Amino acid sequence: MITRNNAGLIVVDIQGKLASLMAGGDAYIEHCCALISGAKILNLPIIWLEQNPEKLGETHPKIANLLADITPITKYTFDAFREPVFMQTIEHESKAHWLVCGIEAHICVYQTCSSLLLNNYQVHLVGDCIASRNADNKQLAITKLQQLGAHITGLEMSLFELVKDCRDEHFKAILNLIK
Repeated sequence: MITRNNAGLIVVDIQGKLASLMAGGDAYIEHCCALISGAKILNLPIIWLEQNPEKLGETHPKIANLLADITPITKYTFDAFREPVFMQTIEHESKAHWLVCGIEAHICVYQTCSSLLLNNYQVHLVGDCIASRNADNKQLAITKLQQLGAHITGLEMSLFELVKDCRDEHFKAILNLIK
């Protein structure tokens, strides 16, 4: 089970025109914004990835604004684990569980999550915060990652799992994110 002490968030490549082409469109971006905002309210470490930003463009403005206090890790491989800065950052954070959101589910999200699992991290794939241009490709990524041992969760499920109690000081702020 994820807790504030054992979990962090990885934001994968929500960039450029590609971000606007995802199945789910604006609702997808809003879900990711809510997840990132929730992670910030709960003081989770956040790792921000950008795939070849010179070619794919910058992170979607709504996402980038939320992450303005974090430096993105630039990568050129689909699997972030092949990027030494990512590996150093993940080790430095010392979290066993990682929530993951981003695009494209069947490429960069899939390959990064596969490596996380192979390196004994627990992956919590936030199903309504990952996307592909084609919904079938998103489902394929979820199926394969689940077979590899990833936990499938959702925006609301993960945030309330982290809050645990309606008396928590952050409960109302989290509740407002999903209303």
